[in-house]
Amino acid sequence: MTNFFTENSDRLFHFNSLDIKKIVESLEDSFNEHKRFDYAPENYEDAMDNYKRILELVGQISAECIAPLAKSVDEQGASYKDGEVEYAEGTKQAFETLRKADLIGGTLPRKYGGLNLPNVINNIIIEMVSEADASFMNIYGLQDIAVTINKFASEEQKAKILPLFCKGEVTGSMDLTEPEAGSDLQAVQTKATFDEKENCWKLNGVKRFITNGGAKVHLVLARSEEGTQDARGLSMFLYLKDGGMKIRRIEHKLGIHGSPTTELDFNDAKCELIGKRRFGLIKYVMHLMNGARLGVAIQALGIAQAAYNKALKYALERKQFGKKIIELPAVYDMLTNDRMDIEATRSLIYHTGLIVDELESIEKALEETQENLFREKSANQREKAKKLNEKIELFTPLSKYYSTEAANRICYNAIQIHGGTGYMQDFDVERHYRDARITSIYEGTTQFQVVAAIGGILTKQMDSEFEKFRKSAQGHEGEFKDVYNVLFRYEKMFNKAIDKVRELKNKDFRDYIARTLIDMALLLYMAYSFLDEAKKNPKKALFARKFAMERLPGFESNYHKVMEVDETTIRNYEQLLEIKI
Repeated sequence: MTNFFTENSDRLFHFNSLDIKKIVESLEDSFNEHKRFDYAPENYEDAMDNYKRILELVGQISAECIAPLAKSVDEQGASYKDGEVEYAEGTKQAFETLRKADLIGGTLPRKYGGLNLPNVINNIIIEMVSEADASFMNIYGLQDIAVTINKFASEEQKAKILPLFCKGEVTGSMDLTEPEAGSDLQAVQTKATFDEKENCWKLNGVKRFITNGGAKVHLVLARSEEGTQDARGLSMFLYLKDGGMKIRRIEHKLGIHGSPTTELDFNDAKCELIGKRRFGLIKYVMHLMNGARLGVAIQALGIAQAAYNKALKYALERKQFGKKIIELPAVYDMLTNDRMDIEATRSLIYHTGLIVDELESIEKALEETQENLFREKSANQREKAKKLNEKIELFTPLSKYYSTEAANRICYNAIQIHGGTGYMQDFDVERHYRDARITSIYEGTTQFQVVAAIGGILTKQMDSEFEKFRKSAQGHEGEFKDVYNVLFRYEKMFNKAIDKVRELKNKDFRDYIARTLIDMALLLYMAYSFLDEAKKNPKKALFARKFAMERLPGFESNYHKVMEVDETTIRNYEQLLEIKI
């Protein structure tokens, strides 16, 4: 494949289906950006044409420049010597290629040298880069650091740092995790103290499992309030690498070898406060983590696409029993299920990106015109922003949960289709399998995503999504009328199951059954999504039928699991595991 964009029919389908006029008008300041930057688009059509050309260029670079280097990057890996981290040669080449093509700083404003792209467009870029080399995405994709700086830092800090990102002169790192603070970031103990004599903040403490820890720009979560032990004592700090931080070591990992994972030791490291004190975890990290988690979901999708492509190619070439193995039902069934999962995941992730873009458009309007808005209009906009933020808090963990678990299955299947050869390092699917494994762990494990999403499920935030699908279906049910009738019935069952869990007021059962409820929600969402897309694409209609026939029946078994309230595992897990706590 010579272009990951033009030769991927599903990416093209989603791009051509985008209706983001309001989002683009907001980003382009009603196209007044063109008056300040002559290369900015003059109108919506010009903007979409520009996005398409960018995606085609990234698609070509990903396929022809980055992907061929991925094997050597995996073999060489990032290295550690004399306290410094060095990227593999292929990683350096890949980054330099994108830098020379002016493809750094995707969503950052033009005034800093960014591309001013909507999130949904930038997500396609990240997906293609991930397909080419998942480990490189961790370096290129960590521009989320710059996005957080752009949103919360002072004008002086932004003017100092963001142009460096856009020029490709620096990379970023988010320093959150500690030896005793993994998913539970409230337990962070790295200290930030203000030095009155030097009139600056200083960091002291150890950070562990830090992706791209050798970067120049670091966002560090640290305890700024003496005597606190919870989230209210944490603030966010900007640290520029100097002698105040030492890289203790680089981790030796199962996969993503090109991405250095480090342990950092801060020793009176001078830093700057980002935003306000005490908001580090409850506001800034939550924004940063939502972006990072969606980024990992996109990374997993890219890995899955790469593994599927290799498996399909092998199945078309490999002959056994006098025929190509693609003709064997056991093989083509596996591949069609994998492709269905990839396309379902892509729909979910792109929808999440659109929600993020819509929220940012509203926030921008509120910020820029606050004084001129009527109180009623302002209140309506703020209420809409609140609901969109709640949607992001739900769809981000749903995306990461589904995408990363699907990627692990698809990479497993890719090796299975290759047979014994797939287990050998001569074939890329072995690397994809190793790279995929981390995606369901870092930036919050699958289990943590379930915890993050269940609140939104129990408050029935999916109802509005299902309602949109129902309205869109009116008059278009056609051959799928029977499927819609099943979905309408399942929606009522879903809400009944939610009511049952809420009425029980049993936290242990709620936590135990959370993943089951989330699986039910995703089955409904993806069935509706395929049906909606089937109106535009005959292949989507085939997947809509396949999903309805093969996946939807699992809804009822999940429903009965909820309604029967069987606490066998909850009450007897110690006996079942033969342990004593």
